[in-house]
Amino acid sequence: MNTYETITERTKKFAIRIIKACCSLDKETAIHRTLSKQLLRSGTSIGANVREAQSAQSNKDFIHKLEIALKEARETQYWLEILIESELVNKPKFTPLLQEANAIGKILVASTKKLKDK
Repeated sequence: MNTYETITERTKKFAIRIIKACCSLDKETAIHRTLSKQLLRSGTSIGANVREAQSAQSNKDFIHKLEIALKEARETQYWLEILIESELVNKPKFTPLLQEANAIGKILVASTKKLKDK
């Protein structure tokens, strides 16, 4: 990741990676497809909520939208953990997605904490 890459850009790139991962999961069993839908919804929602925060009407609204993005990041972490730990996916291919979801979650936690402390 570029040092100056914004959270908006980072979550958009993450969403694209999630979409590609879900495309591969959709070619598998019904269980894979069901979990893929959950992962797709939460993984792409992170960036959508970060983008929506840019149009917030107040600081409180901005924090609220970032907190929704954080919830989605945590849900995405959950689905990735389930896929990896159940051995439904190739661990080396999906672990970087989980690491990125964790990193995005940490950024969102730090951002909301900093804004609340102001």
